[in-house]
Amino acid sequence: MTAELVAIPSVSFNEALITDHLESLLARADWLDVVRLGNNLVARTALGRSKRLVLAGHSDTVPPNNNEVPRIEDGVLWGIGSADMKSGLATILNLALTVKEPAVDVTYVFYACEEVTTGDNGLEMLFQERPDLVAADAAILAEPTAAQVEAGCQGILQMDAITTGRRAHTARGWLGVNALHRMAPVIEAVAAYEGRRVDIDGCRFREGLQAVRITAGVADNVVPDRAVLRVNHRFAPDRTYEEAASHLSEVLAGADELNVVEHAVAAPPGLDHPLLQALLAEAGGSFTGKLGWTDVARFAARGIPAVNFGPGDPVVAHTHEEHVTRSDLDRVHTVLRNLITREPGW
Repeated sequence: MTAELVAIPSVSFNEALITDHLESLLARADWLDVVRLGNNLVARTALGRSKRLVLAGHSDTVPPNNNEVPRIEDGVLWGIGSADMKSGLATILNLALTVKEPAVDVTYVFYACEEVTTGDNGLEMLFQERPDLVAADAAILAEPTAAQVEAGCQGILQMDAITTGRRAHTARGWLGVNALHRMAPVIEAVAAYEGRRVDIDGCRFREGLQAVRITAGVADNVVPDRAVLRVNHRFAPDRTYEEAASHLSEVLAGADELNVVEHAVAAPPGLDHPLLQALLAEAGGSFTGKLGWTDVARFAARGIPAVNFGPGDPVVAHTHEEHVTRSDLDRVHTVLRNLITREPGW
């Protein structure tokens, strides 16, 4: 099933084919209410259970890198999106098609445009336009985690630090003020940055700050009068966006101007919820914090505790060597199937 999904091209903004395929399969399951909104699909049971769990995954991939054709060798499936995250999609799709009467009501969410900007995100569209479709007590996002529970996620803050100067001919550079030279102490502050290591509910989060782009100058014989350094900051869930922005402003204090380009809030681990406690028990009890940002933050922002748990190693995601092992698929499938079919212990 994963190979079949990998074979359907679905680079961001081009998910119609895979959504059509998923919809045709889900429509055969008469125990599910299926709703399509754009290229987002929601399939739900309605059994009147005391709890509702979301199992979610995105259908888009980054552009292929000569790996658009899936191949299976020795228990490993290779191909674009095999880890991120068509193996996760296949897992929850299989559960949707085979588990007719789960012990909890389940909402299966297949959404578009996760790999691009926040404004295009399909899950956000669902929350904005049909929040009733994604309401739940807890959520599990089938992002690649090498079949280990990764709780919460870091926040993202992208900021432009700007220094200004005065133009002059480079033959008489002393008559100008070089904005790029003035950026040097700001770059040094970023290079010397030591991120905090924070433990939250047993999850370790490591903060980071990286310079990712710099632009300056209008011509090779003109002293630059403006330089712009873009930085990417990953902050732990114990900080709000406002606190992270204040902290970053202190680090970049040598700049003349600071502009926030984009931000995404962090998500706390949320592991104290009974459904997620049950997931941990089924998965063997081990867990870690998510060193990155995922859409669990969208659930957490709406008061829905969420974790990441899916097949595939995130290290190989978006690479030519992207792959997923059968053992990862089996483990995640078994854990999630047990979770939604066994009698609840709460």
